[in-house]
Amino acid sequence: MLREARESDVEIIRTWRNHPKTRGASIHTAFITPEGHARWWANVESDPARRVLIFNYRGNDCGVVTFNDHDPSAGTAEWGFFLDVDGLEARGELLPAWMELEKAAVSYAFEDMGLRAFGGRTLAWNKPVIALHKRFGFTEVPSRRYTTQIDGTDQLVVWTEKSRTT
Repeated sequence: MLREARESDVEIIRTWRNHPKTRGASIHTAFITPEGHARWWANVESDPARRVLIFNYRGNDCGVVTFNDHDPSAGTAEWGFFLDVDGLEARGELLPAWMELEKAAVSYAFEDMGLRAFGGRTLAWNKPVIALHKRFGFTEVPSRRYTTQIDGTDQLVVWTEKSRTT
């Protein structure tokens, strides 16, 4: 289940995003300070092209789904997600929750937002995420691959996309 994030979620979102495993698999790896996070939240709240959703699994809030660059006229957006790694691992629910989050995000994108297509960026070495996206019907778009510097190292970034028809 997904719901709109609210002010009371802001600190837990920051905590989950700052988890070393989450930061290590992210394009932006820097530790997020309370001040920087407050600025991000203020920007999210004032930008109609962005949505931040809280994912609930088995009665526990345990993840975040973001939609950015929502273009209603084109019916497109970029998405991303992260999970409460420690809480889900402690309950032995990381993989099933991750799969449910992906299913909920696809449903939200097409049914709630009315998107025609949406996609996201993944570091090429992160094969489990790419494999899960493919399992849910996402396809790689070779023309949208690029290399970026992350912590002083060149990293290949892969774009995967899902269309309403796939």
